Amino acid sequence: MKKGRGLLRNIGVAGCGLMGSGIVKNLIKKGYSVFVYDINETAVQKLADIGATVKADIRTMAIEVDLLILSLPSPTLIETLMIDSEQGAFSVLKKGTSILDMSTNDVNLTRRLSDIAKLYELDYFDCPLSGGPEGANEGTLTIMVGGSKDKYPKVLPVLETVGEKIEYVGPSGAGQVVKLCNNMIVGGIISLLSEAFLTGERAGVSKQKLASIIQKGSGQTKVMEVFGANLLENTPEEVKFSLFNMKKDLTLYRNLAEDRGVPTVASESARQIFQIAEYLQKGPQDSTAVYDIISQLAVEGKSQM
Repeated sequence: MKKGRGLLRNIGVAGCGLMGSGIVKNLIKKGYSVFVYDINETAVQKLADIGATVKADIRTMAIEVDLLILSLPSPTLIETLMIDSEQGAFSVLKKGTSILDMSTNDVNLTRRLSDIAKLYELDYFDCPLSGGPEGANEGTLTIMVGGSKDKYPKVLPVLETVGEKIEYVGPSGAGQVVKLCNNMIVGGIISLLSEAFLTGERAGVSKQKLASIIQKGSGQTKVMEVFGANLLENTPEEVKFSLFNMKKDLTLYRNLAEDRGVPTVASESARQIFQIAEYLQKGPQDSTAVYDIISQLAVEGKSQM
């Protein structure tokens, strides 16, 4: 067995997509013994080539680990892989095992999973991420943590292996609340930038010039640092954060806001744009593919210049 940091030496990672694979690479670099599970055989084989141990299902993996990381695309899949009587991991994890859900998940489901974990004497943390695939590969992610404050120090060394800025937010679900609010803002800004750039260009000012000036004024936004190149060069095939995942997160945000009695008058139009884009088969592309959708919806008008 490789010598990992602290007492958590054997770590399982369920979900080896763009984020999960980066997480695995950094765990291996720091000496952890890493077990992986994903239905994508190509993805897990690449990780096996650098030292990960591939498992056929999450239960087989869960039996062997001291800590389980989830990096999965949907709340439904998370629920199935943790709770299901035949597929679920909860019932086979060793008592005292910690679970770090690094997916973006529904807040109510997160709190329910945390309550179920306690019944099995397990510690469940919601640890959604910000920083994209590049941050996952470089180990520079921002991580928002919800869960037991007393048990938090136990998992902190693992979080520090994959993240640079780790924020303990509060009890179960708190990390997901921050993540959903953050992604609502990011998705909304992408939509606004797309509309504003299209308007500027049709009024005679290039989006490159418009962006350059906006970034020097009060409209300056970090979203441009992450997604700006795709917006300005119209290259949504360069995926920073998939449109499918953004639409999922905006829907989770809407559910959260409505559940708390907050009207979604400002955010719903952005969510609907992403929903239209997904319907038009833009889901696998970058979130900036909404620029093309807004362009298609735009009515050609006579130039006023």
